[in-house]
Amino acid sequence: MEMILATLLTALAAVAQPAPAKPAPTVLFMCPHGAAKSLMASAYFQQRARERGLNVRVDSAGTEPDPQLSKAVVARLQKNGYAIPIEKPRAATAADMSGADVIISIGCDLSKLPTPKGVVKHWQVPDFSANFDAAEQAIRDEVNKLVEELLQQK
Repeated sequence: MEMILATLLTALAAVAQPAPAKPAPTVLFMCPHGAAKSLMASAYFQQRARERGLNVRVDSAGTEPDPQLSKAVVARLQKNGYAIPIEKPRAATAADMSGADVIISIGCDLSKLPTPKGVVKHWQVPDFSANFDAAEQAIRDEVNKLVEELLQQK
């Protein structure tokens, strides 16, 4: 009887173990200079994902990075209470392309980079220099759609 009870307890303990957590997907935001559009998109996405309880890793990069972040974008993000997700633009790497589950290309030519492992989405966003508010709104709209898409995939 004790042996049967021990076997049952062992079997129940094995069943009660939670399944290993699925790793958080990585979303890579890219724009040519890695200093403005991808910066704003990654900041908005991080905040919106957190608000909606979406567990993701977020990064940003450029294909031809500028030496510094856009002062206008940093000022807008800070004014609106968003964290600045990076300190300096950086070039996208082969590891980025193979490690990202979702790549958001905002006006990038990805042809010189390795074929990505994940899904590539191309966003059309106006230039900040032409209409800052329209560019910001387009990014917000796309971020909201992306968060909802990822929530549906959970």
